[in-house]
Amino acid sequence: QVWLVESGGAEVQEGGSLRLSCAASAYTLTTSRYMSWFRQAPGKEREGVAVMERDGTTSHADSVKGRFTISRDNAKTTLFLEMNHLRPEDTAMYYCAVRTSSWLHPVDRLRPTEYNYWGQGTQVTVSS
Repeated sequence: QVWLVESGGAEVQEGGSLRLSCAASAYTLTTSRYMSWFRQAPGKEREGVAVMERDGTTSHADSVKGRFTISRDNAKTTLFLEMNHLRPEDTAMYYCAVRTSSWLHPVDRLRPTEYNYWGQGTQVTVSS
């Protein structure tokens, strides 16, 4: 059974750090082809932040490259998003999502519509 539960969101000062966690069933992370973090700010569309493929290959959106890092634990039951040098524009609800089906072209790997399972989200607020 597939389930995802995010945690770790908080309010932090600009320049601060947070680590988000996405707990999942072992089945979820071992069978998912792509595991990703997305975010959605009020009034804006949901956008992809980072993706990890089943083999551990990662990719990050340009807006967070060098500041955010996606990773998972060795037991493959938790997906993480390490966020450093946070900015007010990083304020959003953060979601983890997985895609359990077919291969995606790299340009599609951070499209929300390509993912079939989602968590409920965790709020990150960065104050200046």
